Amino acid sequence: MKASDFQESGRSGPPPLFRPAIDFLLQIPLRLQNCLKSKFKEPAFSFRKLDAESSSLSKEKRPGTTLNVSLEQQLQRWHDNPYWIDQPPEIKVTVPEGSLCSLNVRFKIGLPPDAVYNIVIDPENKRVFKNIKEVISRRVLLDEGLRQVVEVEQAAIWRFLWFSGTISVHVLVDQNRADHSVIFKQGKAGFMRRFEGCWKLEPLFVDEQSCHPHKPVSFADYDSCTEGKGRVGTLVNLEQLVEPALLPPPPFSWYLRGITTKTTEMLITDLLAETARIRGNNRTLSFTEERGKCNGLFKENGILEVDDIKSRWKRRRSHRERRNLSKPL
Repeated sequence: MKASDFQESGRSGPPPLFRPAIDFLLQIPLRLQNCLKSKFKEPAFSFRKLDAESSSLSKEKRPGTTLNVSLEQQLQRWHDNPYWIDQPPEIKVTVPEGSLCSLNVRFKIGLPPDAVYNIVIDPENKRVFKNIKEVISRRVLLDEGLRQVVEVEQAAIWRFLWFSGTISVHVLVDQNRADHSVIFKQGKAGFMRRFEGCWKLEPLFVDEQSCHPHKPVSFADYDSCTEGKGRVGTLVNLEQLVEPALLPPPPFSWYLRGITTKTTEMLITDLLAETARIRGNNRTLSFTEERGKCNGLFKENGILEVDDIKSRWKRRRSHRERRNLSKPL
């Protein structure tokens, strides 16, 4: 990537204040080429290793999280009673040593796990997720019926300040319909040293209050106490770890962390919009409409918006200038 590439869109270059940040990012490809050259020679995939990591990521899944539910029947119930309010997700952000960030996202969806699973694993889901520019390649490495291991390379859209572009993301996806889990892990080395995580989709008895004071322990029990009208939703848990090959120092790491969390927010927004479309419900309160609440939640969990990062950087710079002025001549 060259500096001239940023001017192809007809925009002027960045202000002098941000030139150090841009220069740092432009140096990353050359530095990656030198420090990761040997890693490209390593095998990109090991079934045994992926199986071990899949087991580790899924070990916290509670037993009995799958139900023998007819998807067609459930979709009909959602069409008959489409009322649902999408709530902002619960997001926990941590910064493990040597990593950019680790995200743990938890939210509810007004459709059964099988329907949500179909959206997540759909080879054509770029029509849903706007941050996917194109699917460069997709290859099934293992097919065991309900479980497949798929190698996928996508061009993902990124945005930084006034600029935007694409980055190639190569992942190995272990998707299992039996427990509605989707585990992904970086394949080929590149800009990211580690990019991995897991989707866990668990059933949610949406109309459970109709059974009060009885608490249903199975779908048959739930179906009985709701007189065949009980809807099943999904409790989504998304875990994601991002570790760049070169971890930049602050304030650049703040911007990259903000980009990562914003991308996750976009993904969730797109997923909830698609589920609302499937329900065909005009009464659904969308996550986008609740974005004001969601932004507040992001800040409470330590996720900085771009404006917050700029303010933080400005405060540091002002403090440094005041300190320099206070020094004796």
